[in-house]
Amino acid sequence: MKRESHAVAALAAALAGLLAAPGAVFGEQVASQGLALAQQQNCTSCHAMTRPVMGPALHDIALKYASRSDAATYLAHKITDGSSGVWGRVPMPANTQLTPDQAATLATWILSLK
Repeated sequence: MKRESHAVAALAAALAGLLAAPGAVFGEQVASQGLALAQQQNCTSCHAMTRPVMGPALHDIALKYASRSDAATYLAHKITDGSSGVWGRVPMPANTQLTPDQAATLATWILSLK
């Protein structure tokens, strides 16, 4: 009986912590999924976190678009469709291999870097 009550108390404490800080848990999940996906899809070949490489720094992208009400949707489309002339002369190729969910994950993650 004592073990059960300790287990229930531990579970209740864990749930209370999750409910008290859902943004933190969600943020950590987005960060780990976004970074892993960016590395897997070779986004980091052209983009670094804080400095321009071939493309702009991910932090700069987040700052530029954070104020848009449709920022995540806008970036997801830019990721899948590509673009040119926004950040200089080097075009961003379309990433048609990404699913809409993957593009949304990347966009949300990028926006979290501001």
